[in-house]
Amino acid sequence: MLLGVIADDLTGATDVSLMLAREGMRVVQTVGVPASASALPDADAVVVSLKSRTNPAAEAVAWSLASCEALLGAGARQILFKYCSTFDSTDEGNIGPVTEALVARLKAPWTVACPAFPANGRSVYQGHLFVGQQLLSDSPMKDHPLTPMRDANLVRVLQRQTRLPVGLAPTSTVNKGAAAVRGAFEALAKDGPAIGIGDAISDDHLRILGEAFAGQPLLTGGSGIALGLPANFRRAGLLGDAGEARSFGAPAGHSAILAGSCSAATRGQVQDAQEKGVPAFALDPVAIAAGRMTAADVLAWARPKLGAAPILVYSTAEPEAVRAVQERFGRDEAGAMIERLLGEVAKGLAAAGVKRLVVAGGETSGAVVGALGAAALEIGPEIDPGVPWTLTAGGEPMALALKSGNFGTRDFFTKALKMLG
Repeated sequence: MLLGVIADDLTGATDVSLMLAREGMRVVQTVGVPASASALPDADAVVVSLKSRTNPAAEAVAWSLASCEALLGAGARQILFKYCSTFDSTDEGNIGPVTEALVARLKAPWTVACPAFPANGRSVYQGHLFVGQQLLSDSPMKDHPLTPMRDANLVRVLQRQTRLPVGLAPTSTVNKGAAAVRGAFEALAKDGPAIGIGDAISDDHLRILGEAFAGQPLLTGGSGIALGLPANFRRAGLLGDAGEARSFGAPAGHSAILAGSCSAATRGQVQDAQEKGVPAFALDPVAIAAGRMTAADVLAWARPKLGAAPILVYSTAEPEAVRAVQERFGRDEAGAMIERLLGEVAKGLAAAGVKRLVVAGGETSGAVVGALGAAALEIGPEIDPGVPWTLTAGGEPMALALKSGNFGTRDFFTKALKMLG
């Protein structure tokens, strides 16, 4: 193993797996904290997908450190801590606490924090995160139900989460190349370990940042920061030329869509599917909490409709409706009861012959994969930037498209299923 990746949610893990595979690495994605180093597969890069983005910070740190130990034990030469390209977190964490813990474990003199992913409209300029042409704090992320992002200044955001000093490598430095970037980070850490926000508004910037961190024990960021890493291993003679992509055979069976995200992108995708005539079932959190709506009810609606066309089950709602539910049931419990039900629905759909499943939302994807008992995922073709089809490894195969709530074009749901024929 050359690179070990610790991803804080499942969709982010598939996102970075796709990035590395496109750059010529043999990649395997595993689910959950590895039992041991020997339990990890043989690959150039192993991506460990956790469900730690919104957990208590102490739990996220413990899971990340345990994953790091397994990856190091399997030979990883470099660790990447991968989080969302919208830097989803609260002032208590979890990005800062996990980064700080990994810096200490790996004795890293300095590390980068760069969530940029220009292909998906995420860029960092002067330390500020943009979503398209909007500052993060002006984007729909300001109303995220679990991690509302109301400050676009990543230096400020990260400094509130960590005791390590946080600085900036601005665009003017990145434009000068890898050596200049490396010098800037060394200067930032002259008095001890430090974290630097790395500006990046293009893929060229991401490749420069990747080159600057060749041989360093730790990087952190979105999937974009991985863009330049395979080339480092190739220059060092540790990685061969990219081979031919493996064929991807989706199993025959019924198709379904489960949408748990309430992001603006997913709301549009749900609406698009309904406009195209996809049968849809809207989950009612109040009825679920009262026991008047169960997985059995959803499955009773779904089974007769399974056939050549997909079905859609969604909890996606406007921000005002989400806030009302959270105020009534509590933020964490409101999300957890939806995730539990969608996990049960996914398991029931699989038993009913669904073999092609599109899932929207990181937390929802974690619940679904957990319910299905998938221990590893093979990476397949890209649907939209950052979102591939995957195939469950071991047992009865199922094709899964695990989409971050913010990703994908408006027609993502129907486009993804159409790709499989």
